[in-house]
Amino acid sequence: MKSKNLLVKRTRIKIVRNSSRVITRAHIPDVTRIPKIIDRVMRLTEGGAEDLLQHINLHFIERHKNIDSIFMVNFRKVSQFIQKESPISDTKKLLIGAFFTMEYSIESAALFNPSIVTHPNQEGVAPGSLRFVLSLRATGEGHISSIVFRSGIIKEDCTFLLNPISEFVDTPRIRHDQSYDRHLFQLKLESMNAWNETSKRVFEKLQNSFTFQDLKDSIIGLQLDKENSFDEDAVKNIFWLADSNYFIRFEADHDVSEHVIFPLSENESRGIEDARFVRFFDDNGDITYYATYTAYNGICILPQLLVTKDFINFDIITLNGKAAQNKGMALFPRKINGKYVMLSRLDGENNYIMFSDHLHFWDEAKIIQEPAMPWEFFQIGNCGSPLELNEGWLVITHGVGAMRQYFIGAILLDLEDPSKIIARLEEPLLTPNEEEREGYVPNVVYSCGSLIHNNKLIIPYAMSDITTGIATVSISELIASMKPCK
Repeated sequence: MKSKNLLVKRTRIKIVRNSSRVITRAHIPDVTRIPKIIDRVMRLTEGGAEDLLQHINLHFIERHKNIDSIFMVNFRKVSQFIQKESPISDTKKLLIGAFFTMEYSIESAALFNPSIVTHPNQEGVAPGSLRFVLSLRATGEGHISSIVFRSGIIKEDCTFLLNPISEFVDTPRIRHDQSYDRHLFQLKLESMNAWNETSKRVFEKLQNSFTFQDLKDSIIGLQLDKENSFDEDAVKNIFWLADSNYFIRFEADHDVSEHVIFPLSENESRGIEDARFVRFFDDNGDITYYATYTAYNGICILPQLLVTKDFINFDIITLNGKAAQNKGMALFPRKINGKYVMLSRLDGENNYIMFSDHLHFWDEAKIIQEPAMPWEFFQIGNCGSPLELNEGWLVITHGVGAMRQYFIGAILLDLEDPSKIIARLEEPLLTPNEEEREGYVPNVVYSCGSLIHNNKLIIPYAMSDITTGIATVSISELIASMKPCK
């Protein structure tokens, strides 16, 4: 199936998983085993420890830029199990750290669900060309998902030059120099129905801007106050919210292909899924990149928001409110009539639109599209943030039909009233072909964000949840192929 007279060109580009791209993770067993492992290392002679560490480095030092610092970080995580009076050399510290470290192949299972945006740095790009950042969902052992990046150039003729990827990948460090906004934190607790007398007592001691350490000190002071009782559940909610709203930074001199946003908070411990990036223009002309994503802890999901201006520093923020539910939230690239606007799939079946005065809070949602065509009878949703055209807001959609076959379609929303669909494709834009239908989840084509360049729609798309390709189609032909909606 394809729309009449609509030519979608599949490029020859295939972005495939690479199991050699590894990060390190702490590898810490049950606490009863930790002292035994440490004791075995401590019993080694210094010469034996040096030989063993040299052997480990021989196999791993070329796979990581900072292996010594990684070993030392993981040593500190178990150092409380070492007897205080035991002298310990730097060699044995590093060796102990090595025994509590493991490699994790971030994209060994799949590399899919891409989203593409204009790169914040366009210096040196030829006229008519565009530098881009492509985010992808990488999945490894245990089906834990993270966000990885690629970059490249789209030339004037819409051919692609993908930049070589680095041999190294690295996770960010958590920034402790950033502060929380007291009023915003309180609003989020109220949205969670977690604002009570204990919460008030914690926050009455905090400044309008406070750090995580300030928060801990206030809570500890409250817990030490024997004259007043406190609600332990309220404290847990406060810590949960702080843990879910955090700040990370990558090394500025590292290539974007080295950046891996791997789960750090408890609510995303089993995966960071399907980031939908958008280049957002604020009222004053400032540009910020936002990405909605789904945090998964193995039991439930939580909509989250990534915020960055440079793809080096990221804020991770919870999305709150009654309508901030389910997967597939996608932010419009600017405010409309003074409000933030978001697409969503609140009930898992239909396309919704939401409006809000505050980016973090979403309380009301309205259905704008229900399944109508056979290729979307099972469910529909968006494939990323809307793209602004003179004719309206172009939304790339997905539909699920019989045999759980996924298709990519498109609708057009009114520029001033995006709750109104003004045109749509009646047939799919992309249908999985024979080469694309085999994979981890068969019969699926899916995208998390497209862009427009030189009157061409650039659609990066996943093939059966395992690898990624890129397709292009003329914007004018696409609009002409749409059927107006009454």
